[in-house]
Amino acid sequence: MSKKAAQERRERYKSEYFPEVIAWTGEKPEVGWFRAPRTLPLLMALLKSKKVSDNTDATSVYLELLSRHRDTGVIEMASETDHSYAAGYPGTRGVRTWQERMRLLEELGFIQSKKVGNATYKYVVLVHPAIIVKNLCDEGKVDQLWLDTYRQMQIETKEASYEQLMKRIQDDADLQAILDAPVKPKPRVKKRKAG
Repeated sequence: MSKKAAQERRERYKSEYFPEVIAWTGEKPEVGWFRAPRTLPLLMALLKSKKVSDNTDATSVYLELLSRHRDTGVIEMASETDHSYAAGYPGTRGVRTWQERMRLLEELGFIQSKKVGNATYKYVVLVHPAIIVKNLCDEGKVDQLWLDTYRQMQIETKEASYEQLMKRIQDDADLQAILDAPVKPKPRVKKRKAG
């Protein structure tokens, strides 16, 4: 079925079942949307899983970062209070909670950050999901059922697998230079137990 035929079919469903609804389409002249992989719901479930992040849920912080991404994967961060509030953490305790989630996202390899002056998170880069999943698999944090479901969704949506991404990087000299650069992962800080 062609893209146009599928779109026309969905337009018929819309007019038949939801004639009064003003729908979000993301098409021009709409603005204010963001790019995200179609595997995002699975990535959020993985991030939220006990095997990956214990009992610390960083999904709203990750989603908030994705929503601020425009291009190149780099986010020029606003104030921590703005980010924490947008991620669902209001107040002064909210900023601390947000900071804890940011550290977790970095420790798990979802993001990398650059400190500038007093801004701990002045710039943040979103790591490619295929790399995140590969690294978490290597650490034994991904169940096979989740991985099979993720791979099936990658194939269905034509999202690059880790191997396809690495092949694309090897074929691109600029990307290869980035891959060859040393990366120092930040050590995970153990939580203190309340005493």
